Amino acid sequence: MAKNRHEELGLSNEDVLAIFETMVRARRIDERMWLLNRAGKIPFVISCQGQEAAQAGAAFALDKDKDWTAPYYRDMAVVLHFGMTTQELMLSAFAKAEDPNSGGRQMPGHFGQRKNRILTGSSPVTTQLPHAVGVALAAKMKKEDFITFVTLGEGSSNQGDFHEGMNFASVHKLPTIIMVENNKYAISVPISKQIAAENVSDRAIGYGMPGVTVDGTDPLEVYRVVKEAADRARRGEGPSLVETVCYRLTSHSSDDDQRQYRDAEELEAEKKLDPNITFAAYLKEVGVLTDDIVNEMEERIMKEINDATDYAENAPYAKAETALNHVYAEVEGALES
Repeated sequence: MAKNRHEELGLSNEDVLAIFETMVRARRIDERMWLLNRAGKIPFVISCQGQEAAQAGAAFALDKDKDWTAPYYRDMAVVLHFGMTTQELMLSAFAKAEDPNSGGRQMPGHFGQRKNRILTGSSPVTTQLPHAVGVALAAKMKKEDFITFVTLGEGSSNQGDFHEGMNFASVHKLPTIIMVENNKYAISVPISKQIAAENVSDRAIGYGMPGVTVDGTDPLEVYRVVKEAADRARRGEGPSLVETVCYRLTSHSSDDDQRQYRDAEELEAEKKLDPNITFAAYLKEVGVLTDDIVNEMEERIMKEINDATDYAENAPYAKAETALNHVYAEVEGALES
C-alpha cells in the first residue's frame, strides 16, 4: 500500500474524500456549463478544469466559517467549499434574478456572497488583491480573528494591483495569503513571454515575504503550504505568496480557441497530469476510495447538477425596472416627479 501522506498532514480519510468530492463537483459543473454554452443556453464559460486540486487543497487549509476569500474567475472549487451551491452557480451561469453574485448582472465567474465571506470580484484582473488586503487590514485594526485568501492567475501578477497589494500587505504585516494559480497561459500568452524569473514566487523577496512554488496538481501539497501560510498569518507574521503550478485543460474561455496557440501534443501531455485522475489514483492506493464510493458520488453529484440546471433554466430573469438596483442609492423622497 502507498504511503499515507494525508494523515501526516493531519487530514482524516473523511477530509481527503471531501477534498476529492469538491474537485469532482467543480469538474462536473464546469463540464455541464460547457455543454449548455455549446447548446446556446448560456452565454459564457470560463473554466476551472485542471486547477481544481490547487483550489480545493487551498480552501480546505482555511477556516471557511471565519476567513474571507477574494477568488478569481476560475475558482469554482474555492467558492463551493466556502458554501456556494451548485444551484447558485447555475443561476449565475443563466444570469437569472436569483443569482447570488449579482442578480444576473455580472458575467459568470464573478463570484460574491457576503454570507459565505466571498468578496465580490470584477472583470479587470487582480483588482481583488487590494480588496483582500484591505479586508486583512480591517482584521488587524479591529483585532478580529480571521485572515484573507486571494487568488489570481500568473498573467495577473504583472499588473500594478499586484505590486500595490503585495507591498501594502507586507509593509503592514497583514494576515493574508496571495495564491497565484500558474496555468502557464495568460489567455494565449505562454509563461515564457510573461515573466523573466523562473517562478512567480521569486517575486516575493522583493516585498519581504516568503514565497513558495508547489505542484498545483497535488491538493495535499497545496494544503500543506497554504496551511503553513495561514498559521503564519494568524500568528501575526504577515502575508505569504504561494504559486501553484497547474494546467489549464480547456481554452481560456468559451470565446477562445486554444488550438491557435497550443499544439495537440502539449495538451495531451498535460491531460495525463489531470489532478482529478491522479488524486483519485492516490486515494485508491491508500485504500480510502473505492469504485462503489466513486459511483455513489458521481450519481449524487449528477442528480444535483441536473436539478440545478432545470431550476436555473426555468427561473425568472431580473425585471427591467430593477436595472438600476445596487447602482445608485435609493433615498426615500430624493427623487420627486
